[in-house]
Amino acid sequence: MRALPNANCTAFAGDRLLASGPCAEVALALKRAQEAGVGPLLAFDDGSGRTVEFDLRGSEAEVLARLQPPPPAPRGPGRPRLGVTAREVTLLPRHWDWLAAQPGGASAALRRLIEHAIREGGAAQRARESAEAVDRFMLAMTGDLPGHEEASRAFWRGERMRFGQLIEPWPADVREHLRRLAAIAWDEAGAVKPGRGPSA
Repeated sequence: MRALPNANCTAFAGDRLLASGPCAEVALALKRAQEAGVGPLLAFDDGSGRTVEFDLRGSEAEVLARLQPPPPAPRGPGRPRLGVTAREVTLLPRHWDWLAAQPGGASAALRRLIEHAIREGGAAQRARESAEAVDRFMLAMTGDLPGHEEASRAFWRGERMRFGQLIEPWPADVREHLRRLAAIAWDEAGAVKPGRGPSA
């Protein structure tokens, strides 16, 4: 996974926390650790729990330059000043009939539907993404540790005390980062309206 410079990442050297913060800062910490012969090195995107691969070749300035997002693609048809982009949408005839009957026409109706879905589904999506981040981090960093399966089940069941007990023997830096990720996931899940959240 390619990281953006201002996204938050966390890097480990073995089971020791190396750096946590904006990915640009973490990339530099990884480069310095690599040059010092420290390892093994592993970095994670905090939002998704996915591992992040940094290209650490060259100078620190070159490492940072490679993290910058590519320039935006040329705009196609639409209203560039408003950020409107024209793209093809495929619908059944009854869908087009319904959209055509809505106030403001098809485009306005679609925008309203999407905005409503973003508002209503935002909490559930954040909860799901946060839980998946915990799951990915655990699989990568604790999959071989004793109690991993039980701790994973306790996490998905929301058994906070049991989860804390099971991960207590694990390496301190891994354990504390996992506790932080789990707390975020549980808080996000608690913000989801009943009946609308992801099933664990």
